This record gives sequence, structure tokens and C-alpha cells, in this order.
Amino acid sequence: MADLNEVTQIMSANNAFVPGKRIKFDFGGDGVILLDGVAEVVTTEDADADTVIKMSFDNFKKMAKGELNAAGAFMMGKIKISGDMGLAMQLQSVTSKIKLGG
Repeated sequence: MADLNEVTQIMSANNAFVPGKRIKFDFGGDGVILLDGVAEVVTTEDADADTVIKMSFDNFKKMAKGELNAAGAFMMGKIKISGDMGLAMQLQSVTSKIKLGG
């Protein structure tokens, strides 16, 4: 199963960011992934973002593998979003850019 650094590298290789915007995935104790569309990089830097998406790293991986629907996870409280909700709505397009193996 992919760890945080592997997922960050996969997302970076696939340009999984929204141009001109910053989205931070906050996985609590497991760390963060910052999709920095301003600098056009994906890092594990814990910096300010336009949108912060808090969820477990396990649920993120399930979503990336298509095993968990983002809207359903939000409705069940598995995802908490702060900041620009419009960016959060683009979450599915971001996760569709990565392919995580089992």
C-alpha cells in the first residue's frame, strides 16, 4: 500500500493540482499533501491553502482507488472541508489523475 511520500510523488508526476489554487489534504497524524497550483508542484509542506480537506489517509487512498465516493464520504462526515468549496468540488477530478494500486 502506498505511503504519503509515494502518493505525493504519484500526484506530482500526474500534475494533480488546480492551476492557480492551493488545496491541502490534511491527514492528521499521517501528514499533509499540498497541491500547489500556484507553484505547480505537489509537496508535503504544511502551508496555507485556499481549501483544506481533512480526512483520514486510508479514506483518501480508497477515494483514489475509486472505492469511496467523495460526495458520499462528505455526507457521512468522513471528509471535512474549509475554505473555497468550489475547489473542493473539483476533488474528484484531482483524485482521478492518480492511480493507486492495492
